[in-house]
Amino acid sequence: MRIKRALLSVSDKEGIVEFARMLSDNGIELVSTGGTKKLLDNEGIPVVSVEEVTGSPEILDGRVKTLHPTIHGGILARRDQTEHMGQLQEQNIQLIDLIVVNLYPFKKTILRGNVTEEEVIENIDIGGPTMLRAAAKNARDVTVVVDPNDYQDIGTEIQEHGAVSPEKRRRLAAKVFRHTAHYDALISQYLSEQVEEHEPDYLTLTYEKKQDLRYGENPHQQAAFYKHVQADSSSIANAEQLHGKELSFNNIQDADSALGMVREFQEPAVVAVKHTNPCGVGTGETLDEAWKRAYEADPVSIFGGIVALNRNVDERVAKQLSEIFLEIILAPSFSEEALSILQKKKNIRLLTADFSENQRVRQLIKSVRGGLLVQEEDVYSLEQATIHIPTKRKPTDEEWADLKLAWQVVKHVKSNAILLVKDQKTIGVGAGQMNRVGAAEIAIKQAGESAEAAVMASDAFFPMDDTVEAAAQAGIRAIIQPGGSIRDEDSIKKCDEYGIAMVFTGVRHFKH
Repeated sequence: MRIKRALLSVSDKEGIVEFARMLSDNGIELVSTGGTKKLLDNEGIPVVSVEEVTGSPEILDGRVKTLHPTIHGGILARRDQTEHMGQLQEQNIQLIDLIVVNLYPFKKTILRGNVTEEEVIENIDIGGPTMLRAAAKNARDVTVVVDPNDYQDIGTEIQEHGAVSPEKRRRLAAKVFRHTAHYDALISQYLSEQVEEHEPDYLTLTYEKKQDLRYGENPHQQAAFYKHVQADSSSIANAEQLHGKELSFNNIQDADSALGMVREFQEPAVVAVKHTNPCGVGTGETLDEAWKRAYEADPVSIFGGIVALNRNVDERVAKQLSEIFLEIILAPSFSEEALSILQKKKNIRLLTADFSENQRVRQLIKSVRGGLLVQEEDVYSLEQATIHIPTKRKPTDEEWADLKLAWQVVKHVKSNAILLVKDQKTIGVGAGQMNRVGAAEIAIKQAGESAEAAVMASDAFFPMDDTVEAAAQAGIRAIIQPGGSIRDEDSIKKCDEYGIAMVFTGVRHFKH
């Protein structure tokens, strides 16, 4: 069916003049509103105002202009229904075959910062989504365009055939409903946040595609990376890639884990990650010192890993990083000398993130078959905990420093988790085990002789005293754990028997 009449009303004016001129040159009558009509008039393109079509003026500062039977009748009428066409004739309503609409810039408004509530509300489009949905519903007869990137393809079809194919109209309609759903979901998310509605009866999420991925966790799995519209500038979704090949599904997960861990620290810190678990964490007075400790923590597992640093990477640190194979290096910045060194390695990915921004508490979402689990991010710190030391021996200052590091890291380790720390570096990690003593045995075995005089952290309480026994046999001198087991007294007695200091925090840090 040949397109004879089009309605154009766009906030984003990109490409609209050229598209409108093509439509007009192909004998299509143009109807338009406000700013779009003014632009086309200035370009000398013949256009009829909506007011001329409806016989009604725009009112309420432009809030009402296209919400009229003359407009929506012309869009929604089914051409194959005699009754519909007869009603249009009775009401002197003309058909509209093409709708070109994009919406008020709600997203740009809320991302601008320091925006007033009135500005936000006035950028909620009403007439635009209504026209788009109407046209998409009637896609068997009407072509609907919401994306300027589609102008060229549609223009080619109109120039060649005078119309758009049924298959193309269906695809454009589906795109419209995705677009309006995204638009409404963004408004819903924003307004729900404003009224602090954290667990609504209906959860509507919307994300924008950042990139297609070559594959998922494995080559036979299809995957893509989607970004939250209001993602923190300090998030992995907003990290800038300075060098290297494209990030993979697993790279993104690991880099996100590394970024979350390294942001735990105010002092210079380096975190190395493999399969979302830390394989080496070190802190120090300088980044160079922190890097050496992180590397020494596990020089085997760090090979092919992801490294995050919370200070500018200078030439000295870059030389050391370049000596081993790493998948990703993430930092707030790199010096020019550091970049020249690291960019010699063709495949290494170099990322920067904004470490200056205070991260908001994220909403963590995990899919399960048939649903979603939603929770707040675990940002509970040792400073917030109510510390209790039930043992006769108390930690020394040096042990306290190591216990703090261990507690900051263990909450990022998959449960059941046991972590050993000595001299401000991790020396043993037991992750994702089915029982706690098993996790301890793995961490102790990894630490070897270094376990002597080290400290231990556990993400949850000890159900029995067997983990303390294992720690004592390895020479552990202090333990930090939540406490809360009905058999806590057994672990306390075991610690006193071996002269181990034990700290209860009252806070569990499971990570499934």
